[in-house]
Amino acid sequence: MTAPPGPPPPPLAGGADGPDALRPLLDTVLDALAAGARARSGPLPAGGPDAVGAEVTAALGALLPEHGTGPHEALRTLVHVLARGAADPAHPLCAGHLHGPPLAVAAAADLAAGALNPSLDSWDQAPAASVLEALLTRTLAAELYPTPQPDALITTGGTEANQLALLLARERHGPALTVVHGANAHHSVPRAAWLLGLPPTLSLPTPAGVLDPRHVDDVLARTSGPALVTATAGTTDAGLIDPLDALAETCVRHGAELHVDAAYAGPLALSPRHRHLISGLHRARSITLDLHKLGWQPVAAGLLAVPDTGHLTPLAHRADYLNAADDTEAGLPDLLGRSLRTTRRPDALKIAATLRALGRDGVARLIDHTLGLARHLAELIDAHPAFTLHAPPTLTTVLFRPTHATDTDVADLRRSLLHRGHAVLGRAAADGRLWLKATLLNPHTTPQDLTTLLTLLEGSTPR
Repeated sequence: MTAPPGPPPPPLAGGADGPDALRPLLDTVLDALAAGARARSGPLPAGGPDAVGAEVTAALGALLPEHGTGPHEALRTLVHVLARGAADPAHPLCAGHLHGPPLAVAAAADLAAGALNPSLDSWDQAPAASVLEALLTRTLAAELYPTPQPDALITTGGTEANQLALLLARERHGPALTVVHGANAHHSVPRAAWLLGLPPTLSLPTPAGVLDPRHVDDVLARTSGPALVTATAGTTDAGLIDPLDALAETCVRHGAELHVDAAYAGPLALSPRHRHLISGLHRARSITLDLHKLGWQPVAAGLLAVPDTGHLTPLAHRADYLNAADDTEAGLPDLLGRSLRTTRRPDALKIAATLRALGRDGVARLIDHTLGLARHLAELIDAHPAFTLHAPPTLTTVLFRPTHATDTDVADLRRSLLHRGHAVLGRAAADGRLWLKATLLNPHTTPQDLTTLLTLLEGSTPR
């Protein structure tokens, strides 16, 4: 007995008819994005967590209704709610985190990736996407390593890339590997060691904000067995860069290896004006890169780069339904060794579209401009009697505080700005005090926006 006739299944995003099905839905999405941004009117919604939670819950009602509302109503409602309640990194006063606004070309490419939905765990699921990823990873790795066969893996970000770096080091040296890093390192480094069953990492104090090669030298001299030193190029708190060349020399003297977490500063390799800041980066055994920071990509867009593709061999893995030996011998590319994940989005597409659209000089201009904005903000703060600048910025992060405020005042001020929806600023501890943190990643931010930020803060600062 056949089932009674019912409505046809909803349209798909792919195939010859997919674009026609998507086009009217995209109009609905874009209208809802615009309406949500107008309703919010600032960098984030006012009212704090309780108010936002109540508003979202009330607007959505039942997420699984008995009968569907249709695609246009669902998109209109959900996208509007999300946009109205967003902390929008495209707003010039949303400057709290290493969470950049994506370029329109990258977001548009991400739509195509979602519509086509290739999965990069076997060639027969992603014929062209697998080629594109291979071309992109080799291209970007070659910007970091002047070697014959550099390579890189696409990751979900710096955390996954750091985990892969420690995994590869463990596979080279065994589970007794000692990981040495500064207190300024990203939290994912000691966490990766824990996940991988390595000994607890050696975290060295960084009173000046960066690793001191002399301290590393002393520690390595007392360390028996293999060691991996993890340096940071672009700390999350202040955007500082460890002395990479000196640390590389220290590692050579002691037979240790160097990994550099350059999630933040790595793209400076594309800027002739600023690449000197990461001098020595190419001496690392592996490099973490994150293009949803100074690369203006939608999350996620990370990489782990190595100087030779052979260094990735330990990641080889066999699953007969994806990379059977006879298929590989017959010439089908083996993709499982390109990640610890199985199902994997074609994140290479949005990165490749951005690089092709902007070119090397266009990417460099964005990098140079945002670093220039940070310097300008620092100059405004330094000249303003109501504020104290921590130090001139290295990248796009500026630490400062109201001159006469206590740490409690600083914390309260930041939360007050969030609660009122006026600005998103981060917080960082340095020199025994709490500082406001402005992370400038928006290339559309203007000098007037920065003046507006300081005026807003001055009016909100306790006297």
